Amino acid sequence: MFTRRTFLRFVAGGSAAWLNPAIRAQVGGQREGGGEKGSLLNDAATWREFRAAMAKRPGSAAVLGREADQWLHSGLITVVHKKTPGPTGDPHDYVSLAPYRWPDPGKPDGLPWIDRDGQVNPVFYDYDNPDLERLCRAVPWLLLHAEAAGSLPHARRAGRLLRAWFLDPETRMNPHLRFAQKVPGLADGTPGGIIDTTSLVFLADAASRLAFNADWTAAHLAGVKEWFGRYVDWLLTSEAGQKEGSAMNNHGSWYDAQVASFAVFADRPEIARRQVERMTLLRLASQVEPDGRQPAELRRTLALTYSTYNLLAHACTAQVVAPLGIDLWGWKSPDGRSLRGALNWLLPYLAKEQEWKFPQIHAFDFTSAAVLLNLAAQRTGDANVVRVGDLITEHPWQRLAFSKASIAGREVPRPRK
Repeated sequence: MFTRRTFLRFVAGGSAAWLNPAIRAQVGGQREGGGEKGSLLNDAATWREFRAAMAKRPGSAAVLGREADQWLHSGLITVVHKKTPGPTGDPHDYVSLAPYRWPDPGKPDGLPWIDRDGQVNPVFYDYDNPDLERLCRAVPWLLLHAEAAGSLPHARRAGRLLRAWFLDPETRMNPHLRFAQKVPGLADGTPGGIIDTTSLVFLADAASRLAFNADWTAAHLAGVKEWFGRYVDWLLTSEAGQKEGSAMNNHGSWYDAQVASFAVFADRPEIARRQVERMTLLRLASQVEPDGRQPAELRRTLALTYSTYNLLAHACTAQVVAPLGIDLWGWKSPDGRSLRGALNWLLPYLAKEQEWKFPQIHAFDFTSAAVLLNLAAQRTGDANVVRVGDLITEHPWQRLAFSKASIAGREVPRPRK
């Protein structure tokens, strides 16, 4: 049995000794060929298919246009307009509340707050995370509409929003999460708060695709890449990052996905390679059973949500390191644990061909799995993955637009009025 102690022992000693030559040989896929430029997460063919599908689906184009127009005419989204700054008093510091923490009814002051897994405290929405999610919804939707309709105003707005959050001196976010997911009575920030920025993986994908325009130049892109490079350095060197990197569940998977994705985006691919070879393969072996189950996620009150969410993290990692010659979808441990096996176990449930028999206290939005299946299909070409993806996809843009709010059953971010 692969326990947390075993995992940490392998990590402390480095994973190379554990990866025998046969296993290491599996980590050597082909580089993608030339042609039209893709994006961080999606190849050129996927973008061509998206444009073609949107041209044939006027109803989907109308839905996308209405959503994108909301963000076209909204105000700038920034980290500096929070009601209460963090402990340093610097409004540029990101501050959030652990979403599932509530006052302890057994304590006069309610402190320290206690965990109610899967139940979001409304106070959560008073901090910076909703604005971060607004940004990570607005920019991709603006980009998608610009791609589908050839709209320059939407592309320009996407660039302006990126600059406000990452570059403008008056409004930019400091590249750290020291005060993320604080727990009243316990801490001003927790290592688990690093999962707050998972949506930035998809934002970076959009930024890598966005065409240059008056509001988004090569210099702006370089500046945003520099910000992500500084954030990667914080993830790798901070105590919070090191603790989160040892997590056995989806938190650890998303740590890897963020480090790998942000490093590749910031033109530092050697960091991504090192993270995967040292951590991700061990993490897969510790998380996935030989039959494909993910025990740590199945214990959650939102078991289908977190089983999907965890695989999405690995799918993102697999996508960004594939051009480096690393094939995570083809990897398998000596006792048969694999990313491919985990997805195959989940597919009948996503297709609603088997009834979900594990905890799921809120209804699951099946369309939120379309991004996972799209990424898997790009790398595996598996006909069954494509089939299930078609079953659960209502609109072409759902294959490309990730919504953490939708998959987690939270409030969908909307522009501030």
